[in-house]
Amino acid sequence: MKIIAGLGNPGSEYAATKHNVGFMLVDALADKLGIDNWQDKFDAKVAQGFIGTEKILLVKPLTYMNESGRAIGPLLNFYKLDAEDLIVVHDDMDIPAGTVRIRKKGSAGGHNGIKSVLAHTGDEHFARVRIGIGRPLPGWTVVNHVLAPFTDEDKPKIKEAISYLLPAVECIVTEDVDMAMNKYNPKKQKKKKAAQEAPVEGGAENAAE
Repeated sequence: MKIIAGLGNPGSEYAATKHNVGFMLVDALADKLGIDNWQDKFDAKVAQGFIGTEKILLVKPLTYMNESGRAIGPLLNFYKLDAEDLIVVHDDMDIPAGTVRIRKKGSAGGHNGIKSVLAHTGDEHFARVRIGIGRPLPGWTVVNHVLAPFTDEDKPKIKEAISYLLPAVECIVTEDVDMAMNKYNPKKQKKKKAAQEAPVEGGAENAAE
């Protein structure tokens, strides 16, 4: 079984914010697959289904972003799964809004949700599906940025990115992450990525950030 966890913050006040693109993709995947058997388990909303013949567990942590691992770690343990069986979908400020990246492993890159997942799994070898949300506007803090809704200009870009990534996530499940990276990562910007991945400055001001 594969766990597909979208990171975000629970509650209607956060539903449309940039930090919740992980929830948005998981909801879109659930809609596409006709999965609606959501229940509360280990501080998360979870739902089971299939991609092809592969069993999946969709997960939306209810712990707020900074404590995402507190839900995901126990779920991996309960189902006796390894980090390689985990796919995490999250926002990324280091790439433009609507841009996508799939990675096989790595550090948190300044993302507090990923920091928590790493802390609670003790293993960096899980796939990351990242959706760009761009950098804060001049004068905006990181918290202001990630907890604000998308602009009218960026909304269609995010919608398109999510649609583009649905088959990519399915590819990770039915094939593997290497195949998905090869097929769905933008080709032209791969070499530039290393320079773009400097850690984000600024600490968390609250659990949602």
